[in-house]
Amino acid sequence: MKVCDIIEKLNLRVIGGDDGLQNEVTGGYTSDLLSDVMGNADEGQVWITLQTHRNVMAVASLKDVAAIIIVKGFEADVNTIQQSNDEGIPLLSTEMEAFEVSGRLYDILKQ
Repeated sequence: MKVCDIIEKLNLRVIGGDDGLQNEVTGGYTSDLLSDVMGNADEGQVWITLQTHRNVMAVASLKDVAAIIIVKGFEADVNTIQQSNDEGIPLLSTEMEAFEVSGRLYDILKQ
């Protein structure tokens, strides 16, 4: 499944990183701790978080995640969006809580 498929199925809003919309998704990882993501997320996963600052993109790039979903309608700052565009890692947004979007993503990926 590709990032663009998940965007459609979860009704997500793209806020950056359009060049990565065809990235292949291998799973998901939900965490707000950057050190946890650095130690445990896998390449190709969609990272679900409420973090919006630029360091999120640094970790996403390091771990080569497929995309980032920011929850609760939180907005990323301009620097984060710019880095998302530079890295080609989609930065997505939803009004859902992390628990809900994690469950829905799990269901989609297990079909």
